[in-house]
Amino acid sequence: MKVVRVALLALVTLSMLGCSTVIVRRVDMQPPKQASEPIPEDQLLDVGIVVFDPNIPEDYDDIIEANITPEVRRAEANWIANYTKDYLQATGNWGAVRAIPEPSLAVDLLIRGRIVHSNGERQVLEINVTDSRGVVWIDEVFDSYASKYSYEPDVPAEIDPFQTNYKTLSNKLLEYQESLSPEDIHEIRMTTLVRYGKEIVPEAFGDYVIEERDGRYTLKRIPSSDDPTMGDVRLLLVREQGVIDQLDEYFDQFANDMEDPYRHWREGTYGEAIAMREELARSKARLRSGIVLAVISALAQRQSGGLTEIAGYAGVIGGATEILGGIQDRANAKVHQERLQELGDSAGREISPMIIQLENSTISTQGTYAEQFARVIEIIRKNYQKELGNIPEEETPDESIEEDTTDEFIPASE
Repeated sequence: MKVVRVALLALVTLSMLGCSTVIVRRVDMQPPKQASEPIPEDQLLDVGIVVFDPNIPEDYDDIIEANITPEVRRAEANWIANYTKDYLQATGNWGAVRAIPEPSLAVDLLIRGRIVHSNGERQVLEINVTDSRGVVWIDEVFDSYASKYSYEPDVPAEIDPFQTNYKTLSNKLLEYQESLSPEDIHEIRMTTLVRYGKEIVPEAFGDYVIEERDGRYTLKRIPSSDDPTMGDVRLLLVREQGVIDQLDEYFDQFANDMEDPYRHWREGTYGEAIAMREELARSKARLRSGIVLAVISALAQRQSGGLTEIAGYAGVIGGATEILGGIQDRANAKVHQERLQELGDSAGREISPMIIQLENSTISTQGTYAEQFARVIEIIRKNYQKELGNIPEEETPDESIEEDTTDEFIPASE
């Protein structure tokens, strides 16, 4: 009988462990924090949000196991970046906030992210935020569960089911920003400019900023206000920011186009994801308890004594029943997993043309700009060498080159 009591105690303990998780679900409609005082324009930092890493496994079986539809996940990577942009821009705590296809030196603050998990029930994001000095502001995992009420028709369209993640990120960014002095902000903005200049004309600004071993950048010198080369760099920086703005319009259009199919996918996967997770949890608990009960009851059979031996037989039968129930629960979870895959495939067929159009648009724009960008960099470098007297007058850019450039990029050198 003592063995039976031990078995029962073990089962109770397992049951308690299986019920210890508390999931908080809410429709978070509270606005993010805003700066306690209006931020002067020259203190506003420009923010770039890189398209998130979709985190799609290479192996097909791993994709199926994780319930990932590649087309949907790729679309999410763009959509989340764009939604984060809109959310931060609406706070008024920042300068220009832009979604960008890849990291850029043209912004003061760079936000990178990775999708760890995403469906209609739960969103898990890894987010890293660094400024142009290489200082890490945030490097955390943001995890949020959606409420079933998030998908009700009366919830405003701008309220995301995982609003908590975006609000938490926004508040943490503001908290860090408010811990900086005006001198810190100025240093960040100047480091952005000088790092950008060093990338364009390394021979002119190579010693202005130094990269340390820890990945940070230390500003050693500041260009004078009348430095002609830096003037050219400033104009090119403005031009690049204009191209980023153009790309940003593509992200906005894409987000608008995919809003309906994406929302339907998330709403459809909400219940299926919960059901699958609960079936899997129940299966694990029943398999564990069944195995424990069967093993301990088998030991009880070996003891002499009628009741103990009978209890042992009953325990083995009960343990086997639990194991079979756990197997059935896992089979039920598989049904929900297949349903999730069907929902993903359906959404993927709707979203795929949109993501292809977005990627083609951004590549086309970047390709067009890249050609202009390389040409203008060459002219800026030649102008710098000419100022130093390293290029004879006859070797300066000919008229055909100057005719192809405009004051939009650099001022006339003659």
